[in-house]
Amino acid sequence: MLLFRQLFDPVTSTYTYLLADPGAHEAVLIDPVKEQVDRDVQLLRELGLELHYTLETHVHADHITAAGLLRRRWGCRTVVARRAVAESVDVEVVNRSRIYFGARYLEVRETPGHTDGCVSYVLDDQSMAFTGDALLIRGCGRTDFQLGDPRRLYKSVHERIFSLPDETYLYPGHDYKGRTVTTVGEEKAFNPRLGGSKTEDEFVEIMRGLKLALPRQIDVAVPANLRCGIEPSEVVTGECIASPQWAPIRRAEDGAAAEVMPEWVAANRCDVRLVDVRDAGEFDGELGHLDGAVSIPLAELGNVVQAWDRELALVVVCRTGLRSACAAVDLEDLGFRRVASMHGGMRAWRDGAPD
Repeated sequence: MLLFRQLFDPVTSTYTYLLADPGAHEAVLIDPVKEQVDRDVQLLRELGLELHYTLETHVHADHITAAGLLRRRWGCRTVVARRAVAESVDVEVVNRSRIYFGARYLEVRETPGHTDGCVSYVLDDQSMAFTGDALLIRGCGRTDFQLGDPRRLYKSVHERIFSLPDETYLYPGHDYKGRTVTTVGEEKAFNPRLGGSKTEDEFVEIMRGLKLALPRQIDVAVPANLRCGIEPSEVVTGECIASPQWAPIRRAEDGAAAEVMPEWVAANRCDVRLVDVRDAGEFDGELGHLDGAVSIPLAELGNVVQAWDRELALVVVCRTGLRSACAAVDLEDLGFRRVASMHGGMRAWRDGAPD
């Protein structure tokens, strides 16, 4: 099964795509927008999903990505093309790389030409592809900055997108006319720049004659997106931050959620309040739950804890540690001073922590 949502930012006409394996509760977001992060987090909570990856189709010039912010709030990993030469990237992908979520995966196809680091993501069964700005509905991305090249774009589209089955649905990075989806067959037939019998030389002539103004946010967006949307002041150095007051807290370099290891939880669970933020069905499901844990689904957590003492020591638990990382950050924002996510979640507990 596949859960799929197409989301839209009206200011920049950017599409963000959520794909998930609902059985595994694992999700990815393609091209998240920083200003829409609350919308995306709320949707993930409502659907009970763990965000494993954010995927960029390229280094954007018209908006700032939410990748770095989502990593801090959710503990997910950032994915960017190796050709983009970006900083603060967790996973650098190349042609034919695969990004797995549950039993599903997206395959990377390098499609440079709009920028040097453009990639498209093709679903495992080739029923869907996410083309960023390489191929738009009845159009394509410009080729006059960020090492763009019309000849490379022509080859990218024809060799790595138009080679997909005609019935493959194509989802672009933007649309400015209210259109949401197209197909390979449609674009091969009707795209005025790349379809029909257009030759490479004709395409080059079209693109060189566009004379477009630069995107309004390019001077801000490109430098920010080369850091996955992370401002220099937001970077926290060091792999581990010890807290002698209540627990051996660990944090990632970007200041993500505080974590404690399952072994520490096993030895100290009588001294903390255990909060399981999985859905009710998961709480009593195959992975079970920790003795003494209280079940509060992530979507309900903010309301339930309002009356709690902010000095409580809280350890938050989920399936793999991603939803609990998001919850830990939210609890810190609500004023809880001693809170951490259990690293690896109930999977790690089942696979190695003492009972």
